[in-house]
Amino acid sequence: MVHIRGRVLVTPDGEAPDGEQGDGVLDEIWVVGGRISRQRPVAAREVVTVEGWALPGLVDAHCHVGLGPNGAVDDATAERQALADRDAGALLLRDAGSAADTRWMDDRPDLPQLIRAGRHIARPRRYIRNYAHEIEPEQLAAVVRQEARRGDGWVKLVGDWIDRERGDLGPCWPADAAREAIAAAHAEGARVTAHCFAEDSLRDLVAAGIDCVEHATGLTEDTIPLFAERGVAIVPTLVNIATFPDLAAGGADRFPRWAEHMRRLHARRYDTVRAAHDAGIPIFTGTDAGGGLGHGLIAREVAELTKAGIPPVDAVAAATWRARAWLGRPGLTDGAPADLVVYESDPRRDVGVLAAPRRVLLRGRIVA
Repeated sequence: MVHIRGRVLVTPDGEAPDGEQGDGVLDEIWVVGGRISRQRPVAAREVVTVEGWALPGLVDAHCHVGLGPNGAVDDATAERQALADRDAGALLLRDAGSAADTRWMDDRPDLPQLIRAGRHIARPRRYIRNYAHEIEPEQLAAVVRQEARRGDGWVKLVGDWIDRERGDLGPCWPADAAREAIAAAHAEGARVTAHCFAEDSLRDLVAAGIDCVEHATGLTEDTIPLFAERGVAIVPTLVNIATFPDLAAGGADRFPRWAEHMRRLHARRYDTVRAAHDAGIPIFTGTDAGGGLGHGLIAREVAELTKAGIPPVDAVAAATWRARAWLGRPGLTDGAPADLVVYESDPRRDVGVLAAPRRVLLRGRIVA
């Protein structure tokens, strides 16, 4: 049995949870049978007390467990990826596209919970080799239905990628194909997200009913109001966007127009995210770990949001309470699974604290 004593942050601002009375900051909680209890158990024995500031397990809402630079990786590598996220405090992962079958992880109580989006769906030769189902637009709706049934309530499209004929980023899907595919996903009970770096694909995807956009570096003063009006979320993956200059340098000789475009998107990344936040667009944390980036970077992503000008309390909420609510998973509510992280001090005052968890509890067990 575990006793958490100190400050337990039930809501971002210390406000009462929906439907409850009182402060959303508690002095203690108990972990009984792997679940949270606000009541001291009768005749509690063998109690381990952990002191500090407790938050719900962090959320990496864009990562790729089971994916490496060349496609799917073996189970041992996927396990190391998941453990790196867990030990960093990320206990809920939205796997935003993977070629690997990671269902075996669901039976491992020591690994984070995964919400899968199936495999990426892209146009032929318009994404990273060995990552995606590569199909033509007339096949899109059928493949979206397939991946909606394989995933955990999400489907991942590649919304834009470099078009070799243009020598620049370009949309992957005609508007009518995107609209039909997104409607098909919704009919299957799944939400749809899309990889989008550039500007051109965003308006059509929002009009088609997209639920979320990954990266969203192409947002402008014209499309930001559309996202805000429709409630389309973004996951900026700023730790990944930091790699744009290196990517541009590597492809500048062959595709100079694309390289310059990538540099411009990188240069205004913080302004873009801040404008999205100020407009009321829902923003959530994601690292894009897997492929080219290592796992366990969630604290860096929260810090990047604050560099963009997002208040620390909102940046922390984007990785905890609000992200869990968005994904339909509980926070630190009575009876919920005890997935939580304990810190030395209040991360809302200094998000750097997130880089050094004091204790990580997963399903009620201290795992890190």
